[in-house]
Amino acid sequence: MRSYKDILLKPTSTIKEALEVIDSGAMRIALVVDEKNKLLGTLTDGDIRRGLLKNLSLKDSIETIIFKTPTVCSVEDSKEYILEVATEKKLYQMPIVDKDGILVDIKEVNELLKPTLKTNKVVLMVGGLGTRLRPLTEHTPKPMLKVGNRPILETIIMNFKKYGFINIILSVSYKSEIIEEYFKDGSNFGVNIEYIHEEKRMGTAGALSLMRDKFNEPFFVMNGDLLTNINFENMMEYHLSNNSVATMGVREYDFQVPYGVVDVDGIDILNIEEKPTYSFFVSGGVYILSPDVLEYIPNDEFYDMPTLFEKFIENKIKSISFPIHEYWLDIGRVEEFKKANDEYYEVF
Repeated sequence: MRSYKDILLKPTSTIKEALEVIDSGAMRIALVVDEKNKLLGTLTDGDIRRGLLKNLSLKDSIETIIFKTPTVCSVEDSKEYILEVATEKKLYQMPIVDKDGILVDIKEVNELLKPTLKTNKVVLMVGGLGTRLRPLTEHTPKPMLKVGNRPILETIIMNFKKYGFINIILSVSYKSEIIEEYFKDGSNFGVNIEYIHEEKRMGTAGALSLMRDKFNEPFFVMNGDLLTNINFENMMEYHLSNNSVATMGVREYDFQVPYGVVDVDGIDILNIEEKPTYSFFVSGGVYILSPDVLEYIPNDEFYDMPTLFEKFIENKIKSISFPIHEYWLDIGRVEEFKKANDEYYEVF
């Protein structure tokens, strides 16, 4: 990738020099700066062609054809914001300036769209029996049931890969050979997969005791029967920026009471609310844990994630919630499996 310094011009540069800069790089743009590197404007092949149509020569200065009001972003702007602005303005590149307008970089949209590979590991719990989905799971483990045109587990893995998380640990048990035969070492899917075999039911947290030596930085734990389009990169940044030891993805759940709720004081009726709706936050089955939490998980016994978080609360260990506003569906029953298939192509 070329440096932005390779495409710099001065206002006194000639049109010929501008063409050479633009043609020699793949960015299709030149940046015009003053002696202090303050951005004065941009120049494209189109600007030059319009200048030549106005009878300018290759020896003339670019000063009259500089586009002097380019769209720029700040060094403090997030990648998501830069992409949003670039998309709205239909730009392929975005100059980045500091608070004084000094040019510090140029971002290419196609590079921003590529995920940065992360070293954080992702543990997917895929050893459940899927009893509520029988007879669908009599011969197939639940994560391998097809939703859309691929197994649930493949969609989960590819969503993590989309955000650069390619180091996957699958905690397997029931009919694990089907999962291992399909994914192998993950190379066909552009990820790295290793397997941990649960010889008995250990729960969503207990299985982590089998992989204590696997982590030296925060890692994801996720149930293998969830479909969601969470931005996992944002969730990890949220965990790190809040100096959290444990982060739980939570989902708002609405429950409507099908009757009139009566508020009483002794025998006196104070109020009647007809079929009220109550909202709660429930666990979304997606977590980020720091390696230190492994010391709270007992060896070789069933231990679930809610119990682990209760231990954090009891010991005043910082654990936080990450609200999930994106699509989220727990495929635990046949009706949810049908719903997932109905919605898959629209969402994913």
